[in-house]
Amino acid sequence: MKVALYCRLSEEDRNKQVETDDSESIQNQKSMLLQFAMERQWEVFNIYSDDDYAGADRNRPEFKRLLSDAENYKFDIVLCKTQSRFTRELELVERYIHTLFPTWGIRFVSIVDNADTDVKGNKKSRQINGLINEWYLEDMSENIKSVLVNRRKNGFHIGAFALYGYKKNPDQKGHLIIDNEAAEIVREVFTLFSQGYGKTAIARLLNDKGVPNPTEYKRLKGLRYQQPQKKNSTLWKYFAISNMLTNEIYIGNMIQGKYGSVSYKTKQNKPRPKDSWYTVNGTHEPIIDQELWDKVQAMILQKAKPFSTGEIGLFARKAKCINCGYTMCSSKNHGKHYLQCSNRHIAKDACGGSFISVDRLEQTVAEELNKMTLAYLDKNELEQRVNFSNNLSEEKVVLKKELCAFRKKIEEYSKSIKILYLDKVKGIISENEYFEFSRDFSNEIDRMETHTIHLQKQIEAVESKLQLGNNRHQLIEQYTNIQKLDRQVVEKLIDYISIGKRIPQTREVPIEIHWSF
Repeated sequence: MKVALYCRLSEEDRNKQVETDDSESIQNQKSMLLQFAMERQWEVFNIYSDDDYAGADRNRPEFKRLLSDAENYKFDIVLCKTQSRFTRELELVERYIHTLFPTWGIRFVSIVDNADTDVKGNKKSRQINGLINEWYLEDMSENIKSVLVNRRKNGFHIGAFALYGYKKNPDQKGHLIIDNEAAEIVREVFTLFSQGYGKTAIARLLNDKGVPNPTEYKRLKGLRYQQPQKKNSTLWKYFAISNMLTNEIYIGNMIQGKYGSVSYKTKQNKPRPKDSWYTVNGTHEPIIDQELWDKVQAMILQKAKPFSTGEIGLFARKAKCINCGYTMCSSKNHGKHYLQCSNRHIAKDACGGSFISVDRLEQTVAEELNKMTLAYLDKNELEQRVNFSNNLSEEKVVLKKELCAFRKKIEEYSKSIKILYLDKVKGIISENEYFEFSRDFSNEIDRMETHTIHLQKQIEAVESKLQLGNNRHQLIEQYTNIQKLDRQVVEKLIDYISIGKRIPQTREVPIEIHWSF
């Protein structure tokens, strides 16, 4: 039997001599797993080790490699110290340990908590372990969140990086002090704007003087910073100036909580409404005095465009400059929309300056798309052979399977509550333990029943779409003879478009379309 050993440690290790070394805890896990495997004469296929990763992190590199090798039948057993080393998420326990691993013929074993998919009657204990680990994750997330909220409400800076113009006070945790060299640039930006200079003009002035932008400044000073991945990343840009001019931190107010996590299960953040931000006035020394700040805010308000459709541009985030790789920004002149390189005006040699009208780009993309459909698709054959409902039918099958799985889980949790009651009657667990566990199971059942109602509605919506998909000829024409693009088509079919500078002799604009298929 070939066995894959999986180790994980979530806490930051202080016993590493070198960052790439294994921590002492990981070494101990490996020794324990190797000894366990040798005693059973299992052949060790590989050791997968994620050091310094949380159990809720689905993007652990070795964890992903383990799952890939499991799917390719490279070993027969997955061995861990505990089930929580593999994952703390109940969803992943169900997906892999109880569903995919048995399908792939793989046995899951954890030593300390005696989880073993080959032992009958062991499943409930694995599920309870998974549920407890899920609670642990949620509780830990809430505890950390409450501590951070409390510190934000009290005006402590909790970010990993100090804002440009400030640095962290080495003698007082959570307090900012002025970085005099950078603060001079901040004052210059505010002063120039108050004198009538535009944001792009200020960026160009700073670049012409050779002033490093905030990221480059921090790199040169050996301070913590986020590594940029693009060309011209040392230059000042319009958005850096714009963000600086509206940030209240520069008048001594601490503004935090602009973004919040979607869930404790993901690192993804989303913007929070302004009334949910944490604002504490006078937490640190201001760089900009109130009079200058008020003047700048009044000028910004005066220059703001009074009307906005709120619609996303046709090629938003899709058009990139062929010279510097930066996303092109939109502009409007005499009622026409244009795309231009955002680096075009910030420095002399930053970029040649790609520029094109949105109408011209739309026409070019539509022509190329129609050429491809003519070259590679036969309309008559499509009309006869293509089944437009395939994707919808597959979606319906997936939704029904998911609905079935949730109903099965509801049934299992209901049975677990009955078993807990019998355990209480027999004196195996106390009355308090019974009420605690049954309450949690009941909450899970309520949550899953709500989800089943939502799934049922999704299935009904898909069935309605299936009934409408009979007019094949109309559908074929709609997707093979495109005259006008919309955002949905651009989003689905185009990865990105590279646009160059107009060639003077021919007046042609170089365009490279990178399709998503």
